[in-house]
Amino acid sequence: MTGRTDAASVVWRWTSGTPHASTRARAALRCALEQFGLDPGAIADAVLAVSELVANAVEHAVGPYEMRVRRSGRQIICEVEDHDPRIPVISDLPAGPPFVPVEEHRGGGADALCGLLAERGRGLHIVHELSGGAWGFRRSSRSTKAAWLVVPGSFMQG
Repeated sequence: MTGRTDAASVVWRWTSGTPHASTRARAALRCALEQFGLDPGAIADAVLAVSELVANAVEHAVGPYEMRVRRSGRQIICEVEDHDPRIPVISDLPAGPPFVPVEEHRGGGADALCGLLAERGRGLHIVHELSGGAWGFRRSSRSTKAAWLVVPGSFMQG
């Protein structure tokens, strides 16, 4: 998978009945990004961010689902497609990091931490942070939509 190409490669396809789909999608994406020669930190960030897109597709849309990767110049773009053409309405994303501690809630121990992490709606904030804001949704001509992000990071020298 080296060189310049604008063609998307399918990395993983699954349905709502596929066992361990998220785990398998992460492994397939990690393998594909390693073939592109990305540095390990960029791969870890991309896998985490795309995991959020996969989880959202499975939870909020119908399948079958498809994860694709394509290289365009020095950028690698990951897409997760589902069969719900509706583009989600996204609330305003914060200017800062998604987990900014609130001073009066410090020292709450494990219960406070579990409460913070149990909150919903942080997935796209994580995607936004890890992609540097280079992500979004697009509707395709096949009455599907794809969530996409530009993989952050750099290529290893090889």
